[in-house]
Amino acid sequence: MDWKLEVVVVPVSDVDRAKVFYEEQAGFTVDHDTRVREGVRVVQLTPPGSRCSIVVGTGVTEAPPGSLKGLQLVVPDIDKAHGELVARGVEVSPVQHFEAGARVDGRGGAWNSFVFFSDPDGNGWAVQESPPA
Repeated sequence: MDWKLEVVVVPVSDVDRAKVFYEEQAGFTVDHDTRVREGVRVVQLTPPGSRCSIVVGTGVTEAPPGSLKGLQLVVPDIDKAHGELVARGVEVSPVQHFEAGARVDGRGGAWNSFVFFSDPDGNGWAVQESPPA
């Protein structure tokens, strides 16, 4: 039996601001924006090409806004991903790699080139380059 990760809830303080960030700046697709009932709003967004989505909303988590760290996306071209994020106004790190446990500017070897950014609440994301198949 397959077990697939479908949704990750991202705790935010302002749902509308988060929706704009993830849609317009991070480039995610809005799958739906639903008010389930009074006090419960679910906005589901999916990164391009991903089968796993994120949910931001009200009444969906008790986690404090900005407390989610270590979310990770994988792309075939880290330089292109960096350029797209910068063009959309995302504050993103330069391309970096890990060396002796520390982040160092510049590309690394296979699976070791990243960029990092945070949403407006401080939820932390890494974008990692996958090696060519």
